[in-house]
Amino acid sequence: MRVLLVEDEAELAGALKTALSQHRMVVDHARDLAEATLVLSDAVYDVVVLDRRLPDGDGLSLIPAIRLRGNSVPVLVLTALGELADRVAGLDGGADDYIGKPFAFEELLARLRALARRPVAVQSDVVAVGRLSFDLAHLEAKVDGVPLKMPRRELLVLETLTRRMGRMVLRAALMEAVFGLDDEIQSNALDTHISRVRRKLLDANAGVTINGIRGVGYLLREAQ
Repeated sequence: MRVLLVEDEAELAGALKTALSQHRMVVDHARDLAEATLVLSDAVYDVVVLDRRLPDGDGLSLIPAIRLRGNSVPVLVLTALGELADRVAGLDGGADDYIGKPFAFEELLARLRALARRPVAVQSDVVAVGRLSFDLAHLEAKVDGVPLKMPRRELLVLETLTRRMGRMVLRAALMEAVFGLDDEIQSNALDTHISRVRRKLLDANAGVTINGIRGVGYLLREAQ
C-alpha cells in the first residue's frame, strides 16, 4: 500500500511514517497543500492521510481539487479538529473517513486497510491463483495455507502483481508501489526484488509464474 501523508507537524509525520512503514506501507510526506498537490500530480497512491490545519490553508480544500482532475484516491482526514461539526464538515467536504487527534494508531491502521482493501476489480480480500493465496487486507502470502516469509518490499511486489493477476504491470507502476519518493533506488533494485519473489514462489511450489518483458513490465499468472 502506498500512502501520502499530508502533515505539517514534523515530529508526528516522522513517527507516523516510521510506524506505517513497519506495517509494510510505502509512505511519502508532504508538508502543505502546495507540496501535496505537486506530489499527487506525479505519483499514484492508495490512500491520502490529510491534516486540516496546514500552513497554506484548510486541508479539505485539497479534496475537490484532486477530484476535479479525476483522481479518486480515498482520503482519510486526521486532524485536531475533531468535534461533531468538524467531522460532518469533513465528510460532507469529500473525505472518505475522518479521525480526530489524539488517536489510536491501531484504529488508524485498520481504517487505512479498509479504505485501500479492494479495488473495483477485486471482489474478495483474498486472491487465489495456483496454490498461492494472497490476503490483500493483511498483506500476507500463503501456499497451501503455509505463510511465505518475505520482507516488506517483496510483499509489495507480490501484492501489486496479484491485484492485477493475468495483466501486465508496467515497471513504473511497480516502482511506485514499492518505493517511496525519498528512497535511494539502485537501477536494478526492482529486478532484484522480482528475482527473489520468483525464487520463493518456485521453492514453495506455488503453481504461479512471473513473466516479464524487458524494460516494460511483469505479469503474474497460473503456471501452465
